Amino acid sequence: MNRILLHACCAPCASASARRLIDEGLQVVLFYSNSNIAPVGEYRKRLDALGRLADVLKLELLVDDYAHGDWQQAVQGFEDEPERGRRCQKCFRFSLTRACDKAAELGVGAFTTSLTISPHKPSRIIFDLASDLPGFKPYDFKKADGFRQSLQLSREYGLYRQDYCGCEYSFRVAKD
Repeated sequence: MNRILLHACCAPCASASARRLIDEGLQVVLFYSNSNIAPVGEYRKRLDALGRLADVLKLELLVDDYAHGDWQQAVQGFEDEPERGRRCQKCFRFSLTRACDKAAELGVGAFTTSLTISPHKPSRIIFDLASDLPGFKPYDFKKADGFRQSLQLSREYGLYRQDYCGCEYSFRVAKD
C-alpha cells in the first residue's frame, strides 16, 4: 500500500482529508506540525482532538516539535498583515517545509496538507508555495464538498473545533 504523509492543521480539517486519501487506497500517516498555534493550551487542545481522530481512523500520528519561536522568526515583519495575506503564506510554507522534511526522513514518497479543505485558505496559493517541495501532492480537499464533510465528521467523532486559524495574530482578529 502506498503511504502518504498528511500534514494535519487540525482534527476537523484532517477528518475528511484523511478519509478521502484512505478511500483512494492510501495508507495515511498524520503529521501534526503546527508551531504557529498559540497559546500552547490551544495547541494541546488541537493535538488531543487529532489524537482522537487517529484513534477513530486507526492512523499513525506523528507530532513535530513545537517550535513557536522558529515560526515567529519565519513570519517576522508580517505580523500586521491581514488574514489571508503574506504572513499566512509564510506560515503555510513553514509547515509545508517541515512536512516535506518529515516525509523524506520517514522514506514516505508523498505528502499533502489538510489546509486546502478550508474555505478560508486558497488552494492555488498553497499549491504554488509547495510546488518546489519534493513529493508534494496537490490535493484540493475542498472539492466534492470536503469542508461540509469535515463539519459532519467533526460532529460524528466529537472533535474539538476551534474558532480561529491558530496564531496569535489570527486570534486577535477573531476576537475583535
